[in-house]
Amino acid sequence: MTTSRARKIGARLGAAACVLAAVLSTAGCGWGRTVAEKEAADAASDGSTNAASCVDTSGDTIKVGFVNSLSGTMAISEQTVSDSLHMAVDEINAKGGVLGKKIQVVQQDGKSEPAVFAEKAKTLIEKECVAAVFGGWTSSSRKAMLPVFEADNALLFYPLQYEGMEASPNIFYSGAAPNQQIVPALDYLKEKGYKKLFLVGSDYVFPQTANRVVKAYAEGNGMQVVGEEYTPMGSTDFTTIVNKLKFSGADAVVNTLNGDSNVAFFKEYKASGLKADTVPVISMSIAEEEVSAIGVDNVKDQLTAWNYYQTLDNAQNKTFVKDFKAKYGQNRPTSDPMESAYTSVYLWKGMVEKAKSFDVDAVKKAADGVTFDAPEGRVKVDGENHHIYKTSYIGKIGSDKLIHTVWKSDGPIKPDPYLKTYDWAKSLSAGVESN
Repeated sequence: MTTSRARKIGARLGAAACVLAAVLSTAGCGWGRTVAEKEAADAASDGSTNAASCVDTSGDTIKVGFVNSLSGTMAISEQTVSDSLHMAVDEINAKGGVLGKKIQVVQQDGKSEPAVFAEKAKTLIEKECVAAVFGGWTSSSRKAMLPVFEADNALLFYPLQYEGMEASPNIFYSGAAPNQQIVPALDYLKEKGYKKLFLVGSDYVFPQTANRVVKAYAEGNGMQVVGEEYTPMGSTDFTTIVNKLKFSGADAVVNTLNGDSNVAFFKEYKASGLKADTVPVISMSIAEEEVSAIGVDNVKDQLTAWNYYQTLDNAQNKTFVKDFKAKYGQNRPTSDPMESAYTSVYLWKGMVEKAKSFDVDAVKKAADGVTFDAPEGRVKVDGENHHIYKTSYIGKIGSDKLIHTVWKSDGPIKPDPYLKTYDWAKSLSAGVESN
């Protein structure tokens, strides 16, 4: 690497670090990509989308990177995402790879720390020279990585449902936008007559921003938020929060806790005498893996909002479930985040093959309209905002530790990350700018 190249990378990463510090330290960081953040990211990339790439396409393999928390509080959720990503690559390689090249995986551990995710992303892009990166879970991890990918004009495929108010030219969001998860969940509660909501979440980007959406929806739809509580990631003491919930007058709970905290929350919820048939909890981050970790007796009959369940009855999903269990064990469930991650690898493959190139700009240009018959149903890339058309499902947790659909949307929903199509949401994107 030349001295001038090193200085340029150092300057970009220094600016990116400033953006990261702002993201992690300010109360407003939960509100997506602000104009100030965009300006800082633009400065970090010198206003250019043509950062030099070290991706090597001369051989018979092509590198991709995976960055998942294989340790720390989020490992309970992210290990399965890593497994599904590896399964997708193995399947693609068995059929000849991408553009005749076998995929070589470089795995990194994000260690449940946003700053580590940013560091590992930089390593994958600049030292391992990968063609694309797949991973991240919390919105804090995504926001930490975003300026790194924009500075180096690299691609991140992010698999999680999230709070919206963001669209980056260097990120493809294969999880749900808020109008594909949060809004359908609230529509379902409203339809069932629930009017008083208690909000509980982990103290980071996704819950804080998702709950702003919930409060705006409630105000515009004749509902009331009677409590709002946050707790640090990994927290296990919910005595005070559950006591507040019990005496709040709430008739439903919107849960945006993440990781291990769900175990402690639902145990305390049950111990307090609260029940799903009187004060149901609808969760945005509990999938099939978490049901087993929490204990099915603690969450039976509670609700979830996702875009995939293991129990979906279609040919693609039956094959997916069978193959995953054959590879990783019959006791391993499938879930929305890992299915979304699996799907994202196939979407990248489709984009590359449409572009006939691994070049980042060519792949981005080719992305619009790329489809995949995923286990969740057919998905399609929206080239304008880099989100995915997805079907929404509300599910109920059964005694079999699986989640069963009780409501679904009529078909795939067009992604609307800024909620521009909802009158009640007009104030939400103030100060936020899309790319």
